[in-house]
Amino acid sequence: MDDILRLSGIGMNFDGKWVLRDIDFSVRRGEFVILSGPNGSGKTTLLRIMLRLMKPTVGKVEYFNREGCPTGRLPIGYLPQKNKIDTRFPITAEETILSGLRRGIFGHLPEDWREKLDKVVELCGTRSFMQQPIGTLSGGQLQRTLLARAIISEPELLVLDEPLSYVDKQFEHRIYEMLRALAKRMTILLVSHELTGLLPLADRTISIAEMEHVKSNK
Repeated sequence: MDDILRLSGIGMNFDGKWVLRDIDFSVRRGEFVILSGPNGSGKTTLLRIMLRLMKPTVGKVEYFNREGCPTGRLPIGYLPQKNKIDTRFPITAEETILSGLRRGIFGHLPEDWREKLDKVVELCGTRSFMQQPIGTLSGGQLQRTLLARAIISEPELLVLDEPLSYVDKQFEHRIYEMLRALAKRMTILLVSHELTGLLPLADRTISIAEMEHVKSNK
């Protein structure tokens, strides 16, 4: 199985303090990988580096296409943590979900956007609040909306940052079912500190703390 994502020698320093150091990490195409670690261990920072939303102090991030060749772009769906979203922005749940299909803020929608929208709306259970501004949504409703946005484009790589946050137990179990189905057609990288219900779904679980510990003892 070929790599879809590879990190080599990643280190991140903020104001003289190393948050991440000597991280070597890869995800193979078709895998379901869980990245774990306690709060403050640098999980979200590492995720942002993987997504090229943040440049590491040292090291490199590489993407690979289906032929195994390096590529500058990769179709990625991303579910950020809820506290990273500006809910004051005047946009509805529907507009938020559809933004997952646009290239840029004012990009055109594909011809089959209604079909794709109906599919994820049904899957994520967002139909009853589609026209509500995101600032009026509950934490669980917003999480469902963001998840729908992440998967509407059928990305090759789905990246989820704490997907179980703010959702009730009923929808938590539904997320497990969704992830099991999605893992059959896309690569999944999931960051979470809560592993109990997720472990049976994953091919691998990797701890940031263990990666750094192994490096420091070589």
